[in-house]
Amino acid sequence: MMLRCFRAKKTSMDADRDLEELTTMVASLRRHLQRMERAGIRNLSIARDADGKAPEPSQASWLRGVEGGLFSDHAEACRATSLEELRAAIGDCRRCKLWPGRTHLVFGVGNPQAHVMFIGEGPGRDEDLQGEPFVGRAGQLLTDIIVKGMGLGREDVYIANVVKCRPPENRNPEPDEVEACEPFLLRQIELISPRVIVALGKFAVQTLLKTKAPITRLRGVWHEFNGIKIMPTFHPAYLLRNPGDKKLVWQDIKKVIEELRTPVT
Repeated sequence: MMLRCFRAKKTSMDADRDLEELTTMVASLRRHLQRMERAGIRNLSIARDADGKAPEPSQASWLRGVEGGLFSDHAEACRATSLEELRAAIGDCRRCKLWPGRTHLVFGVGNPQAHVMFIGEGPGRDEDLQGEPFVGRAGQLLTDIIVKGMGLGREDVYIANVVKCRPPENRNPEPDEVEACEPFLLRQIELISPRVIVALGKFAVQTLLKTKAPITRLRGVWHEFNGIKIMPTFHPAYLLRNPGDKKLVWQDIKKVIEELRTPVT
């Protein structure tokens, strides 16, 4: 009896010791990865085959540098293989300071295999209340562009935003908020793999193209993001304040329509 108790106690002590060692090892590895990141090393070397050739890069390779390290809050999301898995990985997100003021996290809506994806800035009041992007006045204008202008339905396209939670008083998203949501947006784009992205407004364009150039200089001109064509144009909210520029957006949308009608070679 005493021997069994001793063994049980020893097993418990061993388990505690193993857990302590594992915790120490994880902490040490985390510090090592953080030091590497501060030194500018974001990726480990790639294993090569017997001929010295590196394996073909996966489609997800362009996400490297934003998905974070082994213990990043974004790691699970970047491994998601469907939009449903991605949404589940985001969970009740508290990765930036926007979460306390939200009613709903606004993930995205539409066809997961859409040929065209619309990306805006962030949810407003109506979007926050309903949990769906572009459902307010600006959303109605976007729906008109899609339905009346392009001859499509909202269910035919995919609509998302750079940030998934409403900034207070609809202010502009701040850099840390954009950074926290960027891996989710990039994974959405990768999973949907659209033929064309319509970037609505400066924040969507500047986030994707990594530029500070004004939307007035970027709009109406084709750009590329990892093999996907991007058409920057004005945000529908801007058009509500400046209806005279609707003709410029229509010019941009006509280019998108023409591109979608062009056979893929």
